[in-house]
Amino acid sequence: MLYIDHHTWLQAWLGRRLGNAADAADLAHDAFIRLIDKPRRFDSAPEARGYLRSMANGLCIDLWRRRSIEQAWLDTLAAQPEAVAPSAEHQSIVLETLYEIDTLLRSLPPRAAQAFVMAVACDMTYREVALELGVSVRMVAKYVAKATLHCLRLEAQQAVEALPHGGFAPCDATPIPVVA
Repeated sequence: MLYIDHHTWLQAWLGRRLGNAADAADLAHDAFIRLIDKPRRFDSAPEARGYLRSMANGLCIDLWRRRSIEQAWLDTLAAQPEAVAPSAEHQSIVLETLYEIDTLLRSLPPRAAQAFVMAVACDMTYREVALELGVSVRMVAKYVAKATLHCLRLEAQQAVEALPHGGFAPCDATPIPVVA
């Protein structure tokens, strides 16, 4: 019922926001898939539309962010000599990795993300980062440590999620004999 009552409206709203009917259709579809995954109950049509609009706005921001990352990657590729261009498969892997890095950095406080990128990706010393950010070297060390710990936690979480049975070994139901 929610889909029937609001899909056309949501797709039209997204179409006006994005200026592209195909993207609007894709994001409207994604919004309703999210509602299927995590159902919600709404007491009124305005409440449902408010929620859908908010969710769709987030989907638009994600789309624009991904496109911005993709454009930066394409610009980098265009600046390279054709002879050193990576394969299509490698390009796809790099793009997916860039999306993951973006997601990781957005999950950190802005200063911690900025310090981490400067120290790790730009190979700046903590002193250089501190001067750039206007903080102490000790604060830079804390930022980088926080970001590194966050990376390790996410990596561990992904490793556990990749295991069968949610990270638990299958249980052998054979009873253990009790010796009296």
